[in-house]
Amino acid sequence: MTAPPLAPHLSLIVPVFNGADRLPASLEELRAFLRAQSYSWELILVDDCSGAEARAILERFAGANAGVRLIRNEENRGKGNAVTRGMRAAIGEFRVFTDADLAYPATEVGKILADLEGGADVAIACRVLAESRYLMSPSFFSYLYTRHVMSRVFNALVRWTLIPRALDTQAGLKGFTAHAAEIVFPRVTIPRFGFDVEALYIARKHALSLAQTAVFFRYDEEPTTVRFVEDAMRMMRDLLHIRRNDRRGRYA
Repeated sequence: MTAPPLAPHLSLIVPVFNGADRLPASLEELRAFLRAQSYSWELILVDDCSGAEARAILERFAGANAGVRLIRNEENRGKGNAVTRGMRAAIGEFRVFTDADLAYPATEVGKILADLEGGADVAIACRVLAESRYLMSPSFFSYLYTRHVMSRVFNALVRWTLIPRALDTQAGLKGFTAHAAEIVFPRVTIPRFGFDVEALYIARKHALSLAQTAVFFRYDEEPTTVRFVEDAMRMMRDLLHIRRNDRRGRYA
């Protein structure tokens, strides 16, 4: 009888959708970060039905590097679905996800991991803490103000209705212990925008502890006004969806 594989210390999950121009640099940064660590790890890339160019980059990288697994969605299902698939496939003692564009540099993963190692069940990047730092083009200043106001309004709603303590639910860098991930992700139902809030709400329902960490963050693109409006509408729908699920006992 073959013994089961030893669980790595860290499972790092990265959802990917297109972005072929940035992928090689991001993958190399992730590889360099992980290879520099003394602990065991696995890197899980979840391709949410990217185009041919990005798909080929991911396949070459996974084929050439030990410890890398590639999961592919045959149709685009959204970031929440991709993260959930990665988390449920992971076997690490600690499980962290981060965005493929590395808006949070790979080294920031270490901060989330340190919180989990220190006893938190769930650890999240928090961009609004005074110690957090941003790198951005001066041309994005108006965007940053608009985005900040929108984010604060949304977060106030989240804290008022669902998760009182969470200061920044939408940051794309979060971590869970294996125990927490196995409670939270089988219960996640939102495949796209609001999955972060849903995951944190489920964690709160199950009395899992939460740590919030100051981070370094890069702004590399400026969304359109149309996207702001679309995001706001999705936010409201997702909060209502979470409320309905809770009333129906979906998160028990």
